[in-house]
Amino acid sequence: MNQQALSAFIWSVADLLRGDYKQSEYGKVILPFTVLRRLDCVLEATKADVLAEFKEKTKLGLNPEPFLRRKSGLNFYNTSSMDMAKLKGDSDHIRVNLESYINSFSPEVRDIFESFDFFNQVVKLDKNGLLYQVVEKFIDVDLHPDQVTNYQMGLAFEDLIRRFAELSNETAGEHFTPREVIQLMVNLIFNEDDEVLSNPGVVRTVYDPTAGTGGMLSTAQEYLAEHNPEARLTVHGQELNPESYAICKADMLIKGQDVSNIVFGNTLSDDGHPAQKFDYMLSNPPFGVEWKKVQKAVKREHDVEGENGRFGPGLPRVSDGSMLFLMHLMSKMRPADEGGSRFGIVLNGSPLFTGGAGSGESEIRKYVLENDLLEAIIGLPTDMFYNTGISTYIWIVCNHKPAHRKGKVQLIDASGMWEKMRKSLGSKRKFLTDDHIATITKLFGEFKEAEQDGKPISRIFDNEAFGYTTITVERPQRDEHGQVVIAARGKARGKPVPDTSLRDTENVPLTEGIEDYFKREVLPHVPDAWIDKDKTKVGYEIPFNRHFYVFQPPRPLKEIDRELEGLIGNIQKMLGEVMG
Repeated sequence: MNQQALSAFIWSVADLLRGDYKQSEYGKVILPFTVLRRLDCVLEATKADVLAEFKEKTKLGLNPEPFLRRKSGLNFYNTSSMDMAKLKGDSDHIRVNLESYINSFSPEVRDIFESFDFFNQVVKLDKNGLLYQVVEKFIDVDLHPDQVTNYQMGLAFEDLIRRFAELSNETAGEHFTPREVIQLMVNLIFNEDDEVLSNPGVVRTVYDPTAGTGGMLSTAQEYLAEHNPEARLTVHGQELNPESYAICKADMLIKGQDVSNIVFGNTLSDDGHPAQKFDYMLSNPPFGVEWKKVQKAVKREHDVEGENGRFGPGLPRVSDGSMLFLMHLMSKMRPADEGGSRFGIVLNGSPLFTGGAGSGESEIRKYVLENDLLEAIIGLPTDMFYNTGISTYIWIVCNHKPAHRKGKVQLIDASGMWEKMRKSLGSKRKFLTDDHIATITKLFGEFKEAEQDGKPISRIFDNEAFGYTTITVERPQRDEHGQVVIAARGKARGKPVPDTSLRDTENVPLTEGIEDYFKREVLPHVPDAWIDKDKTKVGYEIPFNRHFYVFQPPRPLKEIDRELEGLIGNIQKMLGEVMG
């Protein structure tokens, strides 16, 4: 079944709900039933064997659970004699039979349907006389992985969530990332790990603290399976939205993952994987979303645990919490002497430059750069995401850089690499082709400066290039006779009193000496000035676009004059025709 037909079929269930459900509530029915049908199809082949095993082990007084998992060949099972096809044969008892069927799943599956609040929807459907019709509708579609791949299923869920979000005026695409962006991120984090791509039996972990429906975890798993089938990748994640969490957990369950590693809750206030470290990490945290709700918990961790906690480097302004996720991921990095970690995170432009020296944002950038953790930043095209058209950037962070990357940061401008979509999806109007992904991956892997059509697209800088020292320049207060006012008491006794109205600041590049800069740039203009060294601060910013700006000289004045003369002549001619 192709992607379009699958989405259209599942969406057609909405026709049954129209009138009894608000459009914004369609997802509460369609999403869990889609998951149920998927699980039902997956278990069908081993159903008889599982029931026989259940009967035998129960009769012997043994705990049947491990035996049933073995018989199903999966990490879940169902002990009911019912399945969705049999539900169709008893319309009078559809609700009781369906509830019994759900309750006969193994615990991890029951948790999925509780997260969907499914039983309340079953009651509502039954009261409205719709339950049997919905069940009947889903029986007609085969969602076995042989018919609908995991990749297709993931896209179908994302398509449904996007549509439901648009109907309810929520942020469409809030809970997932375009698959081509995920593919690029996965390519980049695996790019330099020859061991994981070649050694048989190698085991690695991947983590997403904003897992959504599990797209990043799935793509990482598929990438490794394709490049090294004998490697094993265990996935871990956390998700705040209950429906997205349920879908992610179901997807990981079918793929044979340990779903106890998928945790529900707010990552910032309640870390679901405390003290755990991971080999690879991926995240697309919300853009520009305030973190006021978790401010108390985050600030407490920052104040009490300091560098031993997740948020030691600093706290960003409360209006945008994306840099909290950056720090959270850094806290999850495996120590370099144990193999280290690499992660990719999608951020908007704000974390690159917001906040002056000493601010929370600058202190976080300072920590990243002074600890030599930042490998690269890739600038993506605008209009790439479903919920925003703004510019976005992938940060690649690593604590075991290869020798040739140490002390360096690579900036890649991929903003011009895109194809226009035939039909917009929310704010998404552009996409990356396979060739674009390959080009960006190659630029990152080669670690060289490069140009395209005469414009730079890859640049390499020393870490210090992004740092500066903010100095406070003071000038003396003068009395009515123009004499410098001298302090008579306190620590400043005998020194000039600064005139706050004349106070100024200068940003001195870290690559330049402060005194040399001051003598060259300040003293020739204000010879009586001095630096208040107590106010000196070191800051960092990454002016990404400035480093790719190409100056376009203006046209010659003669050419502009000729063009203006021609325009004036045309205007005079038209006026003459009107007046005549």
